[in-house]
Amino acid sequence: TLQDALAQARANSQQLRAALTTAQLAAEDRKQARAALLPSLSGFMQYIYTEPNGTPSGVFVANDGPHVYNTWGTVHGDLIAPGKWADYRAAAAAEAVARAKADIATRGLVATVVQNFYTVVATQRKAASAQTSLAEAQQFLEITQRQEQGGEVAHSDVVKAQIQVAQRQRDAQDAELNALKSRLGLSVLVFPDFRDTFAVVDDLQTDVALPALESVQTTARQSSPDVRAAEASVQQETSNVTSARSALLPSLSFDYWYGINANQFAIYNPEGERLLGSVWQAQLTVPLWNWGATQSKLRQAHLRRDLAQAELTLAQRELLANVRTFFAEALTAQSQVASLRTSLDLAAESLRLTVLRYQAGEVTVLEVVDAQTTLIQARNAYDDGLVRYRVALATLQTLTGIL
Repeated sequence: TLQDALAQARANSQQLRAALTTAQLAAEDRKQARAALLPSLSGFMQYIYTEPNGTPSGVFVANDGPHVYNTWGTVHGDLIAPGKWADYRAAAAAEAVARAKADIATRGLVATVVQNFYTVVATQRKAASAQTSLAEAQQFLEITQRQEQGGEVAHSDVVKAQIQVAQRQRDAQDAELNALKSRLGLSVLVFPDFRDTFAVVDDLQTDVALPALESVQTTARQSSPDVRAAEASVQQETSNVTSARSALLPSLSFDYWYGINANQFAIYNPEGERLLGSVWQAQLTVPLWNWGATQSKLRQAHLRRDLAQAELTLAQRELLANVRTFFAEALTAQSQVASLRTSLDLAAESLRLTVLRYQAGEVTVLEVVDAQTTLIQARNAYDDGLVRYRVALATLQTLTGIL
């Protein structure tokens, strides 16, 4: 069924997997940006040996003695960090963009699978129609041969019927080839391995109602991944503006150390003085002058945000235009199905009556051939009309997130 094909395609699509992986990577980026806002804890251990020379420091005057033990834990945190907060909001928006793009990839895959699925159904129908047309041509050939044996028609009628049989045989071969090609195209999308022995359910005759335009428009606005991606892009670029502006603001951070920095690895030295303790430190950084680099980055961020806002309005307009276009396509296709069915029935009746009139000697072989051709065209047009409606309907369902 179509739902089976969609489920298989979602499970095996490499493009969809890449889009989902990108969304997962963006989620990890958001987690990392959030972690950067929280205090961090680290540990440090070090031993420094300096060659003694009789002085307290040893041969390296910068050292505190021949034996130095450094062992401490460090807590670092940011009290005022507007840039990191903006980066976190930008990462969250980037995750929303990636998830929306994954949804876009999913819906694009759905549209492709639907198109290929119903192409397989249509080519199978046309292959069956080609076999029916071949049988009709062979039946008419037998009629012309009997008419010739009875002296009622010339041999040229038999020749014309033979030509038609040969043409219908070629048409049947081409139809089988097209059916095979469409099956292989669907197989590549659906299955993880090469497979050409599978059957699809022909549900073209199933009556599926067309939803109201207002309902489609409302649902499409609420669930459009293109619009969501554009909105998230605006949020991301807005956060980037804040991040660029934060470079003009001061930042405040602190560090806390607890441990040992002494010439003995012990809590107390030989004199009984305590060696284990703590140190606090606070840093205030104030930007003063960088030759306009920060202002330039801020202008860049504003330009990107303005572009994202323009792309958002474009996505909204395109969504409304696509909904109206696809709805009109589905409505037109739906209205033509009944007409195409009537034309098919009339073409079949016309061929039957024309053959009877030929047997009665009232029409020529050319009229029979013309009636056969008309019936073939009517069959193919009816099948194409059914596929056109189902594909247009599926496109609307994809826009609204139903499929």
